[in-house]
Amino acid sequence: MKVECRGLYLPRLLATCAKYTENRDFHNASTALENIASVASPNGDSMQRVATYLNKGLAYRLVKNIRGVPEALHLSNPLPTSVQQYARKLFFEFCPFLKFSYLITNQAILETMKREQVFHIIDLNACDATQWIYLLHALKEQSQGDQLPFVKITGIHENKEVLEQIGFQLIQEAERLNIPIHFYPIVSQLEKLCFEKLPLKPGEPLAISSVLHLHSLLAVDDQISPDSVLPPSPSQCVSPKMRWFLSGLWKLRPRLMVITEQESDNNGPSLTDRLDKALNFYAALFDCLEANVSKAKAAERIMLERMILGEELKNMIACDGVDRKERHGKFFKTWSPSLELAGFMRVPMDYEKMLQVTRPLQSYGSGYKLLDFNQCLFTCWNDLPLFSISAWTF
Repeated sequence: MKVECRGLYLPRLLATCAKYTENRDFHNASTALENIASVASPNGDSMQRVATYLNKGLAYRLVKNIRGVPEALHLSNPLPTSVQQYARKLFFEFCPFLKFSYLITNQAILETMKREQVFHIIDLNACDATQWIYLLHALKEQSQGDQLPFVKITGIHENKEVLEQIGFQLIQEAERLNIPIHFYPIVSQLEKLCFEKLPLKPGEPLAISSVLHLHSLLAVDDQISPDSVLPPSPSQCVSPKMRWFLSGLWKLRPRLMVITEQESDNNGPSLTDRLDKALNFYAALFDCLEANVSKAKAAERIMLERMILGEELKNMIACDGVDRKERHGKFFKTWSPSLELAGFMRVPMDYEKMLQVTRPLQSYGSGYKLLDFNQCLFTCWNDLPLFSISAWTF
């Protein structure tokens, strides 16, 4: 089958399979799964690769209610920490999206705290030390011999081992740069975070960073059939956990909060709609990976797609309720209203300055762009916004 024909055939076949699955037509859904598998491939073009993982998600969805099957297929078991860390490292290396987020977030923090002798940062998704190592180097470069401020960083993650690694790397790098720093590890899930136990001092300038993690709080207990085509009620559109968490953040009175999230809209109850939105977003993401990864590293790219993006797609399609953590929302539809409702105000970022800060990322190619629209920055692949970066204050 020619590439252009395959690019039209697979989306139609996936949509048909999703519709059969919604209608619980197991016979026709199984036939569609078989047809998709005959065309999709984890080693093919971007559409074939995305279809591979969407097909797995649909297959898991069909059989997950059979007793013993989820355990046998490891449907709900997360990948080992070491595997997650390695996959994240590959994504950071192959795509500049995280680099965009780190550099822009750090620049916004440094500009906000530029005259402070001490400031505190809360990292809501402390997965690795890279972002804050970048910040330490930028701080050293911008100081021009002036006295360096005392930097406090509180990292929140549910894995103690990950936090220990981050703390060790940060302290080691800070000592090498002669920057005073203190790292506070908080072992917790966001939804169980105790705000009162955060090591904050009254009046201490505070910044908050969240990179691709806040959307996990959108997960709710479904009150209607997960495959219903009816629109969700208002109570289902905003998770109570999200309202509680954003209210807690607002009470911390952060001078600055920078949030990076996927610019996609796959949080609806309809499986067919969710699959369609996921297909558009991830096809672009797989495409940019293929365009920027050499053939020599194709095996690592495939591994990354399977361990991170494939797992996200599987969770998005196969799971419902609180088990479905991958519930991305677009900035102007989900994040801006939610944050404004919680009392936060948008902080404009200097677009020209951020272009300058991210200029080293031009080496990844002209397909990557940074766009500014209505006081929010969007990182794009071929003009399609894939991630939003926004700044807020209380």
